[in-house]
Amino acid sequence: MSPRQQLYIGGRWVDPATDETVEVISPHTEQVIARVADPTTADVDRAVAAARAAFDTGPWPRTDPHERVAIIRELVRCYRAREDELAQLITTEMGAPITFSRSAHAKLPGIMMSAFADTAAEYRWRETRAGFLGRDVVVGHEPVGVVAAIIPWNMPMFLMVGKLIPALLAGCTVVLKPSPETALDAHHMAELLDQVGLPPGVVSILPAGREVGRHLVAHPGVDKVSFTGSTGAGRQVAEVCGAALRKVSLELGGKSAAVVLDDADPYAVATGMMVAGLMNSGQACVAQTRVLVPAHRREEFVDALVETIENLTIGDPFDPATRVGPMVSQRQQQRVRDYIDLGQREGARVLVGGSDLPEGIERGWYVRPTLFADVDNAMRIAQEEIFGPVLSVITYTDDEHALRLANDSEYGLSGSVWSPDLERATAIARRVRAGTVGVNEPYSMDPVAPFGGVKNSGIGREFGAEGLEGYLDTVSLSIRPAANSALPQATIHATVPSNGIRGT
Repeated sequence: MSPRQQLYIGGRWVDPATDETVEVISPHTEQVIARVADPTTADVDRAVAAARAAFDTGPWPRTDPHERVAIIRELVRCYRAREDELAQLITTEMGAPITFSRSAHAKLPGIMMSAFADTAAEYRWRETRAGFLGRDVVVGHEPVGVVAAIIPWNMPMFLMVGKLIPALLAGCTVVLKPSPETALDAHHMAELLDQVGLPPGVVSILPAGREVGRHLVAHPGVDKVSFTGSTGAGRQVAEVCGAALRKVSLELGGKSAAVVLDDADPYAVATGMMVAGLMNSGQACVAQTRVLVPAHRREEFVDALVETIENLTIGDPFDPATRVGPMVSQRQQQRVRDYIDLGQREGARVLVGGSDLPEGIERGWYVRPTLFADVDNAMRIAQEEIFGPVLSVITYTDDEHALRLANDSEYGLSGSVWSPDLERATAIARRVRAGTVGVNEPYSMDPVAPFGGVKNSGIGREFGAEGLEGYLDTVSLSIRPAANSALPQATIHATVPSNGIRGT
């Protein structure tokens, strides 16, 4: 894919407001792989103006939902034709191991888009309810308006699809701001959208930094902000949206716990934790980096974890054998290293890994997968989101103690419970204070299941019907015929279009 020196604004490739560019750097080689246009606040203004006009006067919000579904299904077809290209692209720009890029970064978005289209096709966009005041009430669901969608770099296409597609299916117009670290896959999506015939102004994609993001969040032309990122940044977004009484959804940080019950198999748990805790080289908000094990079986679980981590292949992300690639940036590499050093100062013991470069690797933003023991749940490495391949083993005495530890966190995004006794494991899983919990697996990101957190992990839900509803307003309409009207009630109801109430 050739780097773009233009920006995708209002459904067209246009020249940016300035000739400034941003470098996309390979985290594996530390070499510049592309230079792309760097958007400014002036470009945001153009994008919001295009989205505002498309929503207020264009056809997209007034299109029948089934026509919108058909366009998304065509997007799925175009997407799948270039799926392997996308996997290569994401591994190049952010260093994700190619096997994970193919199975998750590239494969999952296509599955998600198809599932979102199915959800929208089956959704009850309008219903008539028998009223108690002598007339029926029509309840419809309408698009909220112009959506500002802001996503980070760690799962770029997955997160992009999770916001963009439900918003489009709802009838919204969208200004999407991905991270500049992953500008290339953002341009990839723009090229796909070019093929499916969206009306002018419906989508703009501006890979840019924080200043542009702040301007977009505060823009008076925006009706809703959907944000994924750190809890600290989420608070700032919430403050701006609260002051403006603007709709907002936030998918924020996590410090999730894997509760390992005393009847679990150590090697099954260790294998599962390579996904639950170290997926995407540990750069995942749902990563379960606190491993809670029973004190009387601690050594068994620790030994299995150490052996499994020591057998992981670290290095070239294009090698199919690689399981842990580099961090996305030098800044992220240093952050993770600092936490590893902090954990040792706090008194935790490194069983495998450490803050030095992996053996045999002399360049690239790598961090050795690290396992800590002797961790107290109050330590910073157990309370703060590290966003790297770092696991902490914490021991407990009984099930109630395990639950207290699991819930002793300001976060509540994800979690898991491991045991062959499904009844026992499920009962404990239901008491974990998190929005998404798995039993004998990390929470599976199924597109029909609502995803989101509690406490400091966010507000609102994505995926499923609940995710679609995050981009809809519910509108009620009651109709009383005029005294001299001969129009029967059934005819009145039939005049309400299938895509909702507004405009009738």
